[in-house]
Amino acid sequence: MKGKKDWHELVSQPKYEIVLDEDIWVPMRDGVRLSVDIYRPRTNGKFPALVSWSWYGKDSEKLPTNPKYQPSDYIRGTGGHECGEQWYFVPRGYVQVIPDIRGIGKSEGEMTWDWGKDGYDLIEWIADQPWCNGNVGMIGMSAFAMSQYIIAAEQPPHLKAIFPFEGVTDYYRHFYYHGGVFCYLFPVHLGGLTPVRSRPQPGSLKEFNEKDLQKRMRELQNAPDIKCTPYLYMIASFPQINPIVFDLMMHPYDGPFYHRISAYTRYNKIRIPSFLGTRWNGWVLHMPGDFDAFDKIAAPKSNKKMLVVPSDNYGGMDRPFHEVQDVCLRWYDHWLKDLDTGMMDEPPLLLFVQGVNRWRYENEWPLKVTQWTKYYLREKGMLSVQAPKAKEEPQIFVSDPWANPSQGFRSADVLAKADPVPKAIYETEPFKENVEVTGPIALYWHAAIESKGVQARTWRASEVEVLEPLTNDTDWYLKVKDIDVDGAERCVAEGWLKASHYEIDESKSKPYVPYHPHVKSLPIKPGQVILYASDLRMTSNVFLMGHKIRLEIAGQDQVQALWYHLPHMASVTHTIFSTSDRPSYLLLPIIPRDYKGTGEPDYHPTGPFRIPKYKKQD
Repeated sequence: MKGKKDWHELVSQPKYEIVLDEDIWVPMRDGVRLSVDIYRPRTNGKFPALVSWSWYGKDSEKLPTNPKYQPSDYIRGTGGHECGEQWYFVPRGYVQVIPDIRGIGKSEGEMTWDWGKDGYDLIEWIADQPWCNGNVGMIGMSAFAMSQYIIAAEQPPHLKAIFPFEGVTDYYRHFYYHGGVFCYLFPVHLGGLTPVRSRPQPGSLKEFNEKDLQKRMRELQNAPDIKCTPYLYMIASFPQINPIVFDLMMHPYDGPFYHRISAYTRYNKIRIPSFLGTRWNGWVLHMPGDFDAFDKIAAPKSNKKMLVVPSDNYGGMDRPFHEVQDVCLRWYDHWLKDLDTGMMDEPPLLLFVQGVNRWRYENEWPLKVTQWTKYYLREKGMLSVQAPKAKEEPQIFVSDPWANPSQGFRSADVLAKADPVPKAIYETEPFKENVEVTGPIALYWHAAIESKGVQARTWRASEVEVLEPLTNDTDWYLKVKDIDVDGAERCVAEGWLKASHYEIDESKSKPYVPYHPHVKSLPIKPGQVILYASDLRMTSNVFLMGHKIRLEIAGQDQVQALWYHLPHMASVTHTIFSTSDRPSYLLLPIIPRDYKGTGEPDYHPTGPFRIPKYKKQD
């Protein structure tokens, strides 16, 4: 805060050379050995250690990378350089340990998602080494962050703090089935990135008896959406092609399969100091889990912190993972070296407010000053705080999944391009003053759907036929965008919901976060008007004077790299209603104009961060 000494002068300074001990064998409690790489200062003495744990293994973390901090799609999302940079932490007096986890790389055993016990054993082994002072933390983003929650829940005695940056905590809702919609392309990609010693059998082959297994595989093979996606059809027929994707297809509903690998089921066991981080456009993967963990893990409130940064890339932070390493150093210097870096005197939440592009401290999430405001869907595409009248014309659009040309598979700005999918659009009038939206967003909308089925040609004839079985369903794709005075746009929030998963668990819901159990599909009659509810991922954005809020509701996905969802290949008529007796509205967290937050920091994470830009429609 103001008047305090610059934290750069308080943290550990680089003074050690690095030595690498490769392929060191570490025994687990069942006798299986893990191969680990140990990066440590070239000197005698005891130092705190940082563990980087993921399914990507250790070898990709020592490969060459770009010499300057700049975006590089060549290495982004390829499974490497996500562990935190060894050259930054080791010279500052830390040991960094990166294992090949069980069944990965050179390590023994069969790959498993149950990381907790092995992580516990590795941490306790590290604490007993002559170069360790007994204080251990963890570091890394994405998979390297997801593992931190799981291992911290095992409560190894020498794990003193964690720093998970962008870590999924609910594998069903946040990773593989967004709103019940299968996000399949990333697990397809992921299946080729894990350096398994031998490809494991799909768990479903052991979980299901032979009769139920064959029945479920036939259902997958006969599903029209699967038939129209050749790669998934082949996996449904030959599971060994991609065991991960096969297991996900066999489990389209939430349940024990996802509970056992999701950190949210063990939040109450995570009690050590935790610094969580995410980025604003991490809608499809990590962001909701990071906010959920910030609210619910059992660590004392005084020992929890969170940082939310900007990003202009749908594929995540830069690789190598470097933008917040100075923040990580402050955190671990405090908890592992007992240095006063000033961090614990600061408010718990530091977020980047988009639009005005400023950093701001907060004490809680959502903000106490939030004015929850309903923006109603009105006829003629209006989005207004004025409630609808008794009679207003609905919006109607028809999805046409076969006519969705690719926008290209480079992810940097694909969301900002005008996509060709049919959709309903609602917009506010241009704002006469700045309007801040900071917090979770929810949409409540009355709608009816009528499916014409999946219309396709088959080998039998050139005429179009409707594939069986015919079900009346759709996938809702929701976006909130900031439209500037020139009509250029920037996406600020996104959400999804499979129509047949509209059931709500009121006991777990809040008005701004409707909770869907996702345990079954409910039948929908053609023309039946249903009140749907869905969260859109949280945001912090100031819509500047002259800008507009746009809400887009579609029935199919825009083609994107990695995060593409399984297309619902039926042609479906969507009718969205909003009248006085059944109003549809976007629930927005409006922040008062005179609100200043808990203050702006004198300094903020070094970055560099890349501010998202408005893109003109094609």
